[in-house]
Amino acid sequence: MKIVVIGATGNLGTSTLRALSREPAMPDVVAIARRKAEIVVPRTTFVQADITQDDLVPLLHGADAVIHLAWLLQPARERERLHHVNIEGSRRVFEAAATAKVPALIYASSVGVYSPGPKHRFVDESWPIDGIASSLYSQQKVSVERYLDRFELQHPDMRVVRLRPALVFKRVAASEIRRLFIGPLVPRFLFAKSRLRLVPDVDRLRFQCVHSHDVGRAFALAALNDVRGAFNIATDPVLDPELLADILHARRVRMSEGALRQAVATAYKLHLTPTDPGWVDLGLESPLMDTERARTVLHWSPRRDAPEALLDLLEGLRTGSGLATAPLHS
Repeated sequence: MKIVVIGATGNLGTSTLRALSREPAMPDVVAIARRKAEIVVPRTTFVQADITQDDLVPLLHGADAVIHLAWLLQPARERERLHHVNIEGSRRVFEAAATAKVPALIYASSVGVYSPGPKHRFVDESWPIDGIASSLYSQQKVSVERYLDRFELQHPDMRVVRLRPALVFKRVAASEIRRLFIGPLVPRFLFAKSRLRLVPDVDRLRFQCVHSHDVGRAFALAALNDVRGAFNIATDPVLDPELLADILHARRVRMSEGALRQAVATAYKLHLTPTDPGWVDLGLESPLMDTERARTVLHWSPRRDAPEALLDLLEGLRTGSGLATAPLHS
């Protein structure tokens, strides 16, 4: 069996390669990335290619499944570039898979596709996917899923799967996450558990996460099994100010949603952080996801809970952890 992983060297990609390499069947994997990787993974061949300009069809010929993970998060201020990579690049991947007659396509969507939803109960995959209006990331994920809707109708013989993970954490992705969301101005020692003494206590600050290795297993399962449709991917428990304060042994500081958003907006405007306020809106407005379908149909369940995933990331931020790939290099 041959599986092609596109966007193979980032947070999701390296975890997916890890999961595939541990499968008893040991499929042959072609790992495609824009930049060269120095890591070695059993039965995996790394290939350099750019989804926005290279001919992808020859790379996909003979594949039993294509896992599309490539996505550009920054620079947020260059919207045309993000559109070119995320939307046009995804379209090129989907069309190349159809031309190469690949029988299965697995796409990395996100909790970000969902319309604003409840924070007191969980929603399944039927919740509307109009996204969060102020989040560019959310709206681009929605655009790709809309395109995928049409693509599925045009290619009914292709098995299409969409995984919608919550926030994805792991230790060796810390350097990438810091570059993408935090920036260089915050000293590493401040991420030590003993230093994180305050947690903003905001009403709708309730969100889910999942460890990257668990997400990688979900992608492997989706590629290797005859499943279709969308799957929510998250672990328990839900992270909220009370639990965060307990995990970090910190004190909650009451803050309004408006004050939190304004603080992030000001930092972004002053170029102190790469995170625009749309990410705050995404965190406050996205619904909590029910993962029952992933557990019963995909036969997936997380092996690490939310506190473990969060603490793994924080340790990586404290130590500057990374991996020998361009996105994850420390």
